[in-house]
Amino acid sequence: MVRKIQAKLVLRLHAQGLSGRAIARSQGMSRRSVSDVLDAARAVGVGWDDVAGKTDGEVYALLFPGRGERESVYEQPDWARVHRELARVGVTLRILHGEYADGCRRTGKPHMGYDRFCKLYAAYVQKLGVTSRVEHKAGRTIEVDWAGKTLRIVDPVTGDSSTAYLFVAVLPFSRYAFVEPTLDMAQNSWLRAHVAMYEWFGGSTPRLVCDNLKTGVIAHPREGEVVLNDAYRGLAEHYSAAVLPGRVRKPKDKPSAENTVWHATMALAGAMRDHQFGSLDELRTAIRAWLVEYNSRPFQKRDGSRLSVFEGEEKPLLIALPPVAYEVMDRVYGRRVQANSHVAYARNWYSVPYAYVGSTVDLRIGANTLEIWHKNTRLCTHRLLPASASNKYSTNGADLPGKTMWKPWDRKRCEQWANRIGPDCATVIGKLFAMERLDEQAVDPALAVLRLSKRYSAQRLENACSLALQSVASPRYAHIGPILESGQDIAGEIPDGAGDHGAGDHGVDGGDDGAGWVRGGDCYANMGR
Repeated sequence: MVRKIQAKLVLRLHAQGLSGRAIARSQGMSRRSVSDVLDAARAVGVGWDDVAGKTDGEVYALLFPGRGERESVYEQPDWARVHRELARVGVTLRILHGEYADGCRRTGKPHMGYDRFCKLYAAYVQKLGVTSRVEHKAGRTIEVDWAGKTLRIVDPVTGDSSTAYLFVAVLPFSRYAFVEPTLDMAQNSWLRAHVAMYEWFGGSTPRLVCDNLKTGVIAHPREGEVVLNDAYRGLAEHYSAAVLPGRVRKPKDKPSAENTVWHATMALAGAMRDHQFGSLDELRTAIRAWLVEYNSRPFQKRDGSRLSVFEGEEKPLLIALPPVAYEVMDRVYGRRVQANSHVAYARNWYSVPYAYVGSTVDLRIGANTLEIWHKNTRLCTHRLLPASASNKYSTNGADLPGKTMWKPWDRKRCEQWANRIGPDCATVIGKLFAMERLDEQAVDPALAVLRLSKRYSAQRLENACSLALQSVASPRYAHIGPILESGQDIAGEIPDGAGDHGAGDHGVDGGDDGAGWVRGGDCYANMGR
């Protein structure tokens, strides 16, 4: 290969007063080469001052136009088409070279080899300043990261300020970007930012490249498998994506995101330096307006903009979003399924298939639903009971075995139990429900009375209810319990003060007639419980 003359160096040394002979001797050049440079400079009328700001190649081309340029004997490919086709999934340089060679054979023109084809494509990419399509395919990857720069939110009423963090995502092929502000960098904020990102892009990609932050990746060892966060894996599966974390301390594994993070940080900080935001929604609205302008800016070294490339070439290749957006859920681990086939959460109970009684399950709690999982299997889904509810049951009939079908206690069940005991007991229970505005409020007081039949007997409870109704308009457990404890249901008399909540004297009180209610052993000899 013929070496080019260092024309710029010759002109600089000549301007410093060196002769042609001295320049040749000091630089190891031939006197003929130095003479050619000086003659060419005089011919075009340029001196050192005219070329001082130019590169060596530009000076050489100015003095010796066309020298050293050789026209290739091979048919030149349409490099613009090659660049476009490489963006399509499954297309490689080898496939395109094969198509180029087949076309040359049909026309009888010579074609270049695969090696030269690849080198000339690399030169084309470098010359135009575009990103090589060998690594970045349209609709294949989304890169995500947190920005280092933060913004401030100041409450206009209280004056309190808070920090807003910036989540940044980019499609490497088109450089189409998305930015979402959050109030923290916790797991739920990370997941919600992804949901907003997918809505902004209008589709998903098979690969999701993130950093090794704990909200996404639990462990990324040098050897062995990457351990992903369960919630992050669930989100990726919902959007048909696979999480591919970049290597630890290898920012070049996601260069597009790193570059966009820098651009977004600097541009946002500059554009919003004089703005004060009173809420997160206000900041989000301003960022969305800025994103439209940012993505529409023309490229400096290529045609079009991020938006035009995204809409024209990449968006049609994105995976369609699922009909329902991913719901970010809180997670509770290690809840034991009780013997009644229910698991407790927030003072309420939710049924689990009876085959899992005694097992440990995990809960996923959304805005309106509660899911129960065992390992990686979802067992059932419940409508979340309201926060004001307490000791309520949400039961799927199929979760319980047929012979021991569990039902929640309600007015009907309480009245059926009372009717089996007797009419006076049924009257007491009816009065308890009549006293309350809501039936649910009377269930516990009614059960307190009905369960006395397990400690004593149904007949004794019926007798106690009969006695209590003679002195109290609406008897409760506090009235009926002392009658049973003192045995008055057997004697057929009501103890003094039985209708008074604990005010009566439970000692000997004969009264005027001498009839007290502490009796001899014969009276209690046959009391059965």
